[in-house]
Amino acid sequence: MKRVTLVVFLAILSTSLIAQNGPPGSRVWTLKECVDQAVANSLTIKRSGFTVETSKVDLHQSRAAMIPTLNGSATYGYNWGRSINPVTNLFTTQEINSNNLALQSSVTLFNGLRIQETMKQSKSTLAASEYDLAKTKNDVMINIVTLYLTVVFNKELYQTAQLQLNSSQQQYERTKKQVEAGALPKSDELNLDAQVATNELNLINRENALNLSFLQLKQAMLIPASTNLDVEVPVLNAEDLVLDASREEIYQTSLQVMPEIKSAEFKIQSSVHGLRAAKGNLYPRLSLNGNITTNYSSASDFDRFVTDGGENIQPQQIGYVQGSNAPVFRDVSTPTGTYTDGYGRIDQFKDNVFRAVSLSLSIPIFNGLQTRSSIQRAQINTQQAEINSLETKNQLRQSVETAYNDALAASKTYNSSQRQVNSREEAFRMMKQRYELGAANYVEYQVSENDLFQAKSDMTRAKYDFIFKKKILDFYQGKPIEF
Repeated sequence: MKRVTLVVFLAILSTSLIAQNGPPGSRVWTLKECVDQAVANSLTIKRSGFTVETSKVDLHQSRAAMIPTLNGSATYGYNWGRSINPVTNLFTTQEINSNNLALQSSVTLFNGLRIQETMKQSKSTLAASEYDLAKTKNDVMINIVTLYLTVVFNKELYQTAQLQLNSSQQQYERTKKQVEAGALPKSDELNLDAQVATNELNLINRENALNLSFLQLKQAMLIPASTNLDVEVPVLNAEDLVLDASREEIYQTSLQVMPEIKSAEFKIQSSVHGLRAAKGNLYPRLSLNGNITTNYSSASDFDRFVTDGGENIQPQQIGYVQGSNAPVFRDVSTPTGTYTDGYGRIDQFKDNVFRAVSLSLSIPIFNGLQTRSSIQRAQINTQQAEINSLETKNQLRQSVETAYNDALAASKTYNSSQRQVNSREEAFRMMKQRYELGAANYVEYQVSENDLFQAKSDMTRAKYDFIFKKKILDFYQGKPIEF
C-alpha cells in the first residue's frame, strides 16, 4: 500500500510540475508574444489587409484620372479588287498593302469636379479600411487575452487541486497510523482513502481543462498543437485590481481611440464625396483632345519626282491674236530634279503625317435618369453611413457600460471571496487542530477542508474574471493589453 501511494504521489507531482511550468523544454510565452504571434498568423487580418491594398489601388487610379490619356494604335491591311487608295483617296484596281499608325491623347479640363471628389472619396475609403484592419486586429487581441487568461486561471485551479490532494494524502497517512494504533476507527481511514481518490479525479479534471485551454490558445495563434508552449503567469500590482475611471470617462476616451468609430466617420466622408461626384454628372464636360496619324499604301509605292529646288522656264503657246492668228506665248516654270526608284514606307510615313487638336464639350440633357438615379443612391448611402455611425457609437457605449458593470461586480465578488478565503483558512486551521486532538470527527474535518478549497477556487475565478474585465476597460481606453 505504501508503494502504491508513493507511485501515485510521484506521478501526480510530475504532472503538477508539467502543468505549472509546461512540458520539459517548452518555451514560456508572454501575453504580448502570444498576441503578436496571433496577429502575424491571422488569416482574417490578412484578408482585411487585402481590402486595404485594394483601396490603395482605387486611390492611385482616381489620382491618375487627372493625368492626360495617351493611346497608340497600328493597323495593317491587305486589299484587292476595286478599292480606295488610303493615301490618295482615289479609286484603284490593284492589290494594296497598307499601314496606319496613330497616337491619341485626351485630358479632362472640367467635369463638375467629379474627378477631384472621386479622389477624396477614395482617400476616405482607404482611411476607413485601415481602421477596419485595426478593428480586426483588436478582435484577435481580445480573443487571445481571453484564452491566455483562461490558461492562467486553469493553472491556478490545477495548483489548488494539487494542494487539496496533497493535504488529503497527508491526512490519510496520519489517520492510517492512528487507525493502526487503535486511536481511530477503520471507517475514518476508508473515508479518507475515498477522499484522496476523489481529489485525484478532481486533479485529473483540472489537468484536462488546462490542456484544453492550452490547445485553444495554440489554435487561436495558428500554431501546431504539438508545439511545447507555456504561458507566463502575470504578476499583478495593487492598481491592477482597482477601477480608476468612471464609465462616462471611459466612453468619452473610447470615442477618440476606437478604430470602429474612426472607420464609421471616414465612411460618412466617403459617402459625402461620392454624392458630390454623382452631382458632377449634371455639369457639362470639357475635354482637350489631340491626335497624330500617318499611313502607307503600296498603291503609292511607285517612282516619284523629287525636286532639287531649281526651276526650268520655257515659253508655252496659250492662244492666238484675234484677227491675225498670231500665236501668244507665256513663260511656264517647271521644277527641276530627279526621279527616285520608289516611294517607300518610311517616306510615306514622313509625308503623310496628320495632326489635330480639338476641344470637346459634352452637355448632359437627358440620359434616361441615370444621373438622377445615381445621385439618389448616393444620398441614401450617405444617410445609411450616418445611421451606421450612430449605431456604432451606441454599440460602443453599451459595450463600455456593460464592461464597466461587469468589472464593478467582479471587483466586489473578488473582495468578498478574499474575505471568505481568509475566514475559511482560519476555520480550517482550528478544525485541523481539533481533529488531530480527537475533538472533531472526520466529517467535520472534511467539510471544513472542502469549504476552504472551494473558497480558494472561487477567489481564483473571481480574480481572473475581474482582471479580464479590467483589461477590457483598459482596451476601450486605448491602453496596451499587457501585464
